[in-house]
Amino acid sequence: MGVTKTDLFSEIQNDIAKAAKAFAHPARVAIIHYLLKTNACVNGDLVQELGLAQATISQHLRELKDIGIIQGTIEGASVSYCINSTRWNEIQAQFNEIFNQYTTPPAVKCC
Repeated sequence: MGVTKTDLFSEIQNDIAKAAKAFAHPARVAIIHYLLKTNACVNGDLVQELGLAQATISQHLRELKDIGIIQGTIEGASVSYCINSTRWNEIQAQFNEIFNQYTTPPAVKCC
C-alpha cells in the first residue's frame, strides 16, 4: 500500500492540522466561544444561542468531539458538552509553539 500524504508529516503536524480544520468553521468557533463563556456543561442551549438547526449543531459538535476539544455525556435524550481542559491545553501549547517561533525581522523588507 502506498504512502498517504499525511504520512509525510509528523504526528504533531497532523494533529495541529486536524485542530485547525475543526476551528475553520465559524459555527464551531461560536460553539467554542459559548462553551468558554458559560464555563459549564451545555445542553440544548446551543440551538437558541446560535440559531442553527439541531442537526447542524450536532454535526459541528461531533467534529469538535472527534478532535477531543470538547467532551460530552449522553443520558437518554439529554446531551451535555463542555471543554475538555486537558485537550484544550495540548492544542493551545501546539499552536503557541508555532506562533512563538516567529520573531519580528529587522526593518529590512523581505518581499
